Amino acid sequence: MLHEYRDVITHMKEDDVTNAHFLKIFDKHNALDDQITKAENGETPMTDAALEDLKKEKLLLKDEAYAMIIDYKKANNL
Repeated sequence: MLHEYRDVITHMKEDDVTNAHFLKIFDKHNALDDQITKAENGETPMTDAALEDLKKEKLLLKDEAYAMIIDYKKANNL
């Protein structure tokens, strides 16, 4: 997720107390990504509607994480 901000994400992960919410979002996004991949590969049976819901949730998490990354980057002059 957001590979172009890998350095900023690394900084945020190091300060896990301050960025606990970001870490929760980051982990949930990765878990959803795994679920989606397994469903798309046929490893986990899932309806199209359920898969679509997971994709929407993942996108919302990505948008929230992106906003947090940008704020963190500005606040810490990165």
